[in-house]
Amino acid sequence: MAKILQNRFLLLFLLCNLCTYCAKAQFSEDDEDRTFFGGLVAGGNFCQVDGDNFAGYHKAGWNAGVIVYIKLANQFAASMELLYAQKGSRAGQSQVPKLSNDRNTFITDYKIKLNYAEVPVLLNFFDKRNNNFGGGFGFARLFGSKELYSNGQGAIFENDAKLFPFRKYDLSLLINGNAHLYKGFFFNIRFQYSLISIRSQYNYITGREQQFNNNWTTRLMYIF
Repeated sequence: MAKILQNRFLLLFLLCNLCTYCAKAQFSEDDEDRTFFGGLVAGGNFCQVDGDNFAGYHKAGWNAGVIVYIKLANQFAASMELLYAQKGSRAGQSQVPKLSNDRNTFITDYKIKLNYAEVPVLLNFFDKRNNNFGGGFGFARLFGSKELYSNGQGAIFENDAKLFPFRKYDLSLLINGNAHLYKGFFFNIRFQYSLISIRSQYNYITGREQQFNNNWTTRLMYIF
């Protein structure tokens, strides 16, 4: 518990500092010589975990934080974000009941809940209307995880995190696009996939050892 609180305080400290930095870089459409631009992003993740024996983007979670753009050339900019991101998976209604890997339990409900502090770093190309697209990598630190399943008899079980741990860090590939809506407002859509397994040990209840976050994200972004 102490470690979780420490991580949350660290995340809050970083968010406050980055927000202060963004506030100093107020956006002006008349100022084309600006190098730094900051803003806010908020929306949702639609998630699945490849390798847990359940397919489909049934798990929804928050994706929100701050973003800073660094102008590199007339149509290119690098960006860095600091996000709170909820990921994981959930069994679809048509996918249960299902017999577990150990053949001893019928699973009637299944969820993975993962909470990350995430820092995506991207290279972006801008067109004349300020629409932009790009790609890059996301570096994430796990600070909360749960894996829950039900046997259909009213009991909900939580897998022991020490027996079936998730890795504390995640590295992912991102493909990103922003549509310019009005002034500083953009609509964002993003695809993200883990490059390394998010699990470090085989879970005999469901799935396999090699598991990967697989997410689509939709957000609204405002650039100051």
